[in-house]
Amino acid sequence: MGKCIMTVDDSASVRQMVSFTLKGAGYEVVEACDGSDALTKLSGKPINMIITDLNMPNLDGIGLIRGVRGNASYKFIPIIMLTTESQDSKKQEGKSAGATGWIVKPFKPEQLLAVIKRVLG
Repeated sequence: MGKCIMTVDDSASVRQMVSFTLKGAGYEVVEACDGSDALTKLSGKPINMIITDLNMPNLDGIGLIRGVRGNASYKFIPIIMLTTESQDSKKQEGKSAGATGWIVKPFKPEQLLAVIKRVLG
């Protein structure tokens, strides 16, 4: 069984693309449509990494990272931001909330996989 990665994005097409890329590389994928959906789906499931968008309804990516970092079971899980935001201030906000890395959309599948391999080993 491959490692399990959660992809969080309010855009179904982005989730589909990320999911397709990850499954093609042998990862198991859990999809969530926003931060609060992601936190609900995290409970009890072994997740090795989270890839999340920044701008989402209900709970955004920064709120999700803070929620995950506040949960002892997932405190050290790698979290990659996959977003259209590229301003340094947003990156800094993500980093201080606990983001591990940052990928700007649109992304190339091989770029995403390279980051995952580097982070998950």
